[in-house]
Amino acid sequence: MMDIILTGTGSPLPDPNRAGPSTLVKAGDTHILVDAGRGVVMRMAAAGSDPSLLAGVLITHLHSDHICALNDVITTHWVRTRELVPLNVFGPVGIARFVERQLHALEDDIGYRVEHHDPLVKGPQVEVTELRPGDEFRIGDVDVTTAATNHAPVHPTIGFRLEHEGAVAALVGDTTPCDGVDQLAADADVYVQTVLRKDIIALLPGEMAQDILEYHSGVVEAAQTAARVGAKRLAMTHMVPAPTPGQYPEWIARAAEHYDGEVIIGDDLTTITT
Repeated sequence: MMDIILTGTGSPLPDPNRAGPSTLVKAGDTHILVDAGRGVVMRMAAAGSDPSLLAGVLITHLHSDHICALNDVITTHWVRTRELVPLNVFGPVGIARFVERQLHALEDDIGYRVEHHDPLVKGPQVEVTELRPGDEFRIGDVDVTTAATNHAPVHPTIGFRLEHEGAVAALVGDTTPCDGVDQLAADADVYVQTVLRKDIIALLPGEMAQDILEYHSGVVEAAQTAARVGAKRLAMTHMVPAPTPGQYPEWIARAAEHYDGEVIIGDDLTTITT
């Protein structure tokens, strides 16, 4: 059994009710965080978790809204574990450089804390693994498979398939439909997908608003993918423009035109148990 908790359903647009993109997976005693958008540590606390409990952090790509709170995860893990347990971070090529730069940015803070707190004798211990599509590995009791996703010009980007005691969750990040997503989400118990309402965004003024249509799945595309690969449930997250609860039925109905399985949409901390 796994609990998939949508710890952040927001987007780069600030929203008082939605933290930045992140998903927490609890598989028994194994806690895994996928992406680390703004506010993630507070949402983890609300979900009954903490960076000190993380067996691993999985990063899908290096867009700022998916990684801007990784320094908070690193620092909180450090002070809570007294540096005795390394934080394991996995992501596409480039994540090692990003983590190194985060640690440089935290140098003054690290120095202050080491000087003031006797239990802290060195800085955060972070073990980074750069992944390539097709890599397979294990975190605690969870088997992880990776595949390439399509978020060009952002490159490389990867998605993840997590398996635990027969339960399967696919978390693919920002992407358009592609073979990698199909591989990860095939027959999954839950397929978690970033979605846009392309019909609404198409009406918005401004070149940048129109640009995002090129490299994200819309509700329709996500539903079509879920139907094509036989995913049992589709969970929509990172929704743009963010719907109000009163608008959820409309989003679900649009997906249901293309997919017969269960469609899940909700606020931060929405939990799906597989």
